[in-house]
Amino acid sequence: MSETKASPVLHLNGPVLLQQLRELGEIGADPVAGGRTRVALTDAEKAGRDQVVAWMRELDLDVQIDRIGNIFGTLPPAQKDASGETPRPLMMGSHIDTVVNAGALDGCYGVLGGLAVVRAFRDAGIVPSRPITVAAFTNEEGARFHPDMMGSLVHAGGLPLDDALDAIGTDGARLGDELVRIGYAGEMTPGTLVPHEYLELHIEQGPILEAEGLEIGVVENLQGISWQQITVQGNANHAGTTPTRLRHDAGYVAAATVAELRRIAIESGTTLATVGTFQVEPGVINVIPRKAVFTVDMRDPDEQRLASSEARLCAFLAKIAEEEGVRISTERFARFSPVVFNAELTDVIEASVKRRGLAYKRMTSGAGHDAQMIARIAPAAMIFVPSRGGVSHNPREHTDDDQLVRGAEVLLDVVAQRLGVNQ
Repeated sequence: MSETKASPVLHLNGPVLLQQLRELGEIGADPVAGGRTRVALTDAEKAGRDQVVAWMRELDLDVQIDRIGNIFGTLPPAQKDASGETPRPLMMGSHIDTVVNAGALDGCYGVLGGLAVVRAFRDAGIVPSRPITVAAFTNEEGARFHPDMMGSLVHAGGLPLDDALDAIGTDGARLGDELVRIGYAGEMTPGTLVPHEYLELHIEQGPILEAEGLEIGVVENLQGISWQQITVQGNANHAGTTPTRLRHDAGYVAAATVAELRRIAIESGTTLATVGTFQVEPGVINVIPRKAVFTVDMRDPDEQRLASSEARLCAFLAKIAEEEGVRISTERFARFSPVVFNAELTDVIEASVKRRGLAYKRMTSGAGHDAQMIARIAPAAMIFVPSRGGVSHNPREHTDDDQLVRGAEVLLDVVAQRLGVNQ
């Protein structure tokens, strides 16, 4: 009597995932400060890209790079569809660029978690019914080039390629030139690989999951984001001889705007407002500032409330400019509307979490992610794992190893279900 051969089983290799997170985290590491800096398209980020591509090739993936430098590693399907065409891929991904002096997980976890899912298919010898693609998108952080989430935005058709290539960095470099310099100016047209569905695994970067003793966040929606730079032009004068009523103090106007932003945030109930950079000139203790330049980051999960907060700020700037006799100009860096993720994918994630008996909640993402851009062209959803203390963009960024593996196992469950693979 012949024995029935057991069906292959998908199993996530947690130790490899954790080891790769550690190895990628060493690229750009600062042994003194304890973090790492892999700002987009620098030599350190090139080294990170090279390592990710090497890991993709170890899994025998088809590696493609588009003209904005997005990296795609694809596990091909068992066969073409009925029309003879290759089905659209199920895509996972995130980014590997960082802010200055960052943690090791932001973005990298989504890319390497995607590779862990592909590795599970390779180890089990299972050929998927449609392609599985892992993406590493360019310049998600926006620390060097504006806007942030640039690679996924270009991929989704929300920013012309030429505009992105002509972006000038904080160091004066042109983005397109830097892509050529580091060897990642690909030939593929952005948007060629349109996902069938997109999943992004990420650390929460906030305190909610840990504070509530939860293991997984099922992300339902994502806040809208408004970035702008405000310049106040006043008059420099002697700090001891100029009466207050005769001053045109750019520093005061900027500080008053910061205070008004806090009032807007409190009174709206949901809007978040942050002044992340602030400079005054000439920067001398006994000279009234002639110029102030600062950035404003406003976020809200509701489009009308975000627009209302922006309008309130605009009205305040016009009023205080007239009162103080200064000139105020604004430059828009980015404006993204709130995103509601695909309900079917969100339900599938929730079902997987329930089957595993994990404590979870449906939640809003406070940070921006590549998923919000890909949601413009394909069903998308996100999975969060806890961040210790809610800390991110910081060397102290941390998620326990078992939590990282657990999140990747949920991602594998969802991918397997969407591809009809028995678990």
